Amino acid sequence: MQSTPQNLNLRSQSDFYANPKPHTSYLKTSNLIHQTSHLIPHTPNLLPQTSHLTPHTSHLTPRTSYLIPHTSYLMKIIAIGRNYAEHAHELNNPVPTVPVIFMKPETALLKDNKPFYHPEFSADIHHEIEIVLKISKEGKHVPEKFAQNYYDEIGLGIDFTARDIQKEHKEKGLPWELAKAFDHSAPVSTFVNKDSFENLYNLNFHLDVNGQTKQSGNTNQLLFSFEYIISFVSKYITFKKGDLIFTGTPAGVGKVLVGDHLAGYLEDTKLLDFHIR
Repeated sequence: MQSTPQNLNLRSQSDFYANPKPHTSYLKTSNLIHQTSHLIPHTPNLLPQTSHLTPHTSHLTPRTSYLIPHTSYLMKIIAIGRNYAEHAHELNNPVPTVPVIFMKPETALLKDNKPFYHPEFSADIHHEIEIVLKISKEGKHVPEKFAQNYYDEIGLGIDFTARDIQKEHKEKGLPWELAKAFDHSAPVSTFVNKDSFENLYNLNFHLDVNGQTKQSGNTNQLLFSFEYIISFVSKYITFKKGDLIFTGTPAGVGKVLVGDHLAGYLEDTKLLDFHIR
């Protein structure tokens, strides 16, 4: 049993609670703290003094509103190449026996007849006017006989193509995305209910550049019908509501220049009307 140091005058527990006088060691410690308190920094003022060191983050909340929830869906653009025989011929391409498919991202969209700004990376941007279908519901492995139920509106679009880049990539056997999928390469008009037309396979459409008709076509010249395209593509790629299908361009594609005015017509209705900047 250890002995208690004689100079430590401890009181019993019962005596402490009965007569709670502070022990001399407590008094000495208290006096020591009081005597040295001037040596301890006064910390309550530290927060105001250092607040400038903390980044002011309250402004970040509004700026995070652009973040896209995981559940949201960005539409896609499916495009059909060489769906008019004369266009295939003018570019010395073979007429396809199955649809030629390529895609554009959502960032390729250009809406509301806003101007198209000619990109610096190409010296040969071509216009290609097309009938565009808007997908109205999700579909996968859609039978051709039911495909008419998967779109309810049509409009016009222009598949701007960097022909110089496309030519170089084709010669090397490379994909066309850099020539086709760049920002704002897909101007799109407003859409019209397909029931507004008596016959979807006798629709006239054309593109005027600076008042002169450069491209004109009729849907009776399509190699692959709208329904066949939907059925064919849906075997590989699931359609979702809001997706767009560019159905192919007729002959007459050509180079656009800064300052050009483009106007696209579906029958006699002007749906596209914008400038090249």
